[in-house]
Amino acid sequence: MATLDVVEVGERPPVGEVPRRMRAMLIRPERYGDPDKAFAEETLETPMPRRGEALVYVMAAGVNYNNVWASLGRPVDVIAARQKAGEPEPFHIGGSDASGIVWAVGEGVTNVKVGDHVVAHCGVWDTADPWITEGGDPIVAPSARIWGYETNWGSFAQFTRVQAHQLLPKPAQLSWAAAAAYMLVGATAYRMLCGWPPHTAREGDVVLVWGGSGGLGSQAIQIANAKGAIPVAVTSGDERGQYCLQLGARGYIDRRKFDHWGIIPDWRDDAAFAQWLTGARAFGKALWDAIGERRNPRIVFEHPGESTIPTSIFVCDNGGMVVICAGTTGYHAAVDLRYLWMRQKRLQGSHFANDEQCAAFNDMVARGEVDPCLSQVFPFHEVGVAHQLMYENRHPMGNMSILVGAQDREQRD
Repeated sequence: MATLDVVEVGERPPVGEVPRRMRAMLIRPERYGDPDKAFAEETLETPMPRRGEALVYVMAAGVNYNNVWASLGRPVDVIAARQKAGEPEPFHIGGSDASGIVWAVGEGVTNVKVGDHVVAHCGVWDTADPWITEGGDPIVAPSARIWGYETNWGSFAQFTRVQAHQLLPKPAQLSWAAAAAYMLVGATAYRMLCGWPPHTAREGDVVLVWGGSGGLGSQAIQIANAKGAIPVAVTSGDERGQYCLQLGARGYIDRRKFDHWGIIPDWRDDAAFAQWLTGARAFGKALWDAIGERRNPRIVFEHPGESTIPTSIFVCDNGGMVVICAGTTGYHAAVDLRYLWMRQKRLQGSHFANDEQCAAFNDMVARGEVDPCLSQVFPFHEVGVAHQLMYENRHPMGNMSILVGAQDREQRD
């Protein structure tokens, strides 16, 4: 039985002693709107791990766009969706990245023990799901969800409840803040570049990376580079382009120099289509200039979606792949199918990663092949501030973290 009631944020109780209550940054439906107003600190009962689960004392939490959506209540009202599925809580504790210490384990957990220093990935699923028991990839299963967005009890709290398979060893060289910053974006990028054979990043492949200076892009550049590929970044300015070069990009393209973005015009509108084609060809020429030779990308790493997908398909090499994990500029995309069937290009959707891919990516980080690109760290009470910066596209290059149990951005133990 717990003897502690609650401890202050940053105060660490004795290892394995679970306070009755904890502090958490909650979203409630009545606060839906701008993130800086949607999140509020509250005190509530500490969740305990069930069979196959672990309770983690959170040292730091990562910041991702999914909890901008959660705070807005759109495009999905995550609280209403969970209540419809039978979960009673009228609140949302977000956070889909965490570093921390295993504090308690449920029945049947053998891969971690109390006291382990870990990072958590955000893929959760029902191991009894027929898709999984019949050998299917778990992250494709109907039961698959993103922890801390589609599920409750995420990392913006002193304690978080996770499925034990989510936990991986924390790379020893990283601070708690850095260790919380990379897994969601990095494992997503790893699956996109390494999970869709035969289109896996390999020696000499040109890889075009949209949003190269952001969380996803910064990881994708490093993964491609480590695999011997030739990453080329798309950025919004020279400062961000130089940042990508430092990460290992061969070159970069400033997207602000082009204005053909958006839905591709109807091919029967000769004038409008010709104007779009001129812009797309100019972008392709800029790509060649960035590489230093006339080569098209075998893999295009996509996530802006609506504004960029026509150009991505156009510049992708014959027999190449455009792989997409999001639609940050919108979901309505028109595709000129001629390039897909006649040039035999592949348009592939990709969503987070499975356990094996998360572990493989974590190993790359542990070996020093990929840096988390931690840029800015916020105190616990500024969870909403960090998400507001992301919502307004004013966040820094790389990735951001929130200190929870950790005292500063350099703390490692």
